Amino acid sequence: MAYPDDLLSDGEQVVTHKHPHFKMLLFPIFVLLATVGVGSWLALLVRDAESPWNSVGLIAIGVVALVLIVWLVLVPFVRWRTTHFIVTTDRVIAREGVIKRTGIDIPMARINSVRFEHGLIDRVFGCGTLVIESASDEPLTFDDIPKVERVHTVIYRQVNDNPYDDYGVAQTEQLPYGQQEPPPRQPPRGRGR
Repeated sequence: MAYPDDLLSDGEQVVTHKHPHFKMLLFPIFVLLATVGVGSWLALLVRDAESPWNSVGLIAIGVVALVLIVWLVLVPFVRWRTTHFIVTTDRVIAREGVIKRTGIDIPMARINSVRFEHGLIDRVFGCGTLVIESASDEPLTFDDIPKVERVHTVIYRQVNDNPYDDYGVAQTEQLPYGQQEPPPRQPPRGRGR
């Protein structure tokens, strides 16, 4: 889902848009499977009870299962789906929440440094924590960012805004200190006919 264009400034473009990594949903998926499994097993046991109690037991199992699924499965899924981490050409945007919506915008010009952290489990899943130090007092931490190294590089390149840095430029083509534009390319020299 693309970030709404009407919330962007004139000339601003989305560079990357991420939701938290899907590992955030592993526990809710486990709870869903366990609730359905245990609920089905209990329903089979209660079905053989006497006449009024089998209906009461099935209703009680259904209500408990519904509460568990809404509280431990649906709510985390909605939280995951409504959490956005966006890098644009002008700023870093973080938004989350449905009823209570929170957000922060960090202009690229105010970012002092950006770093990432990921342990063994994060490396297995391909995610990590992004830490952005800006003009504010404390660094801002964003957890479970998918492909955190790539996002780190994207932010670094947007902050530096240098099209001639080492990304995609051969070592022999790097600019000398103080030179603003690359030298014009010379056509390859061929052998005479």
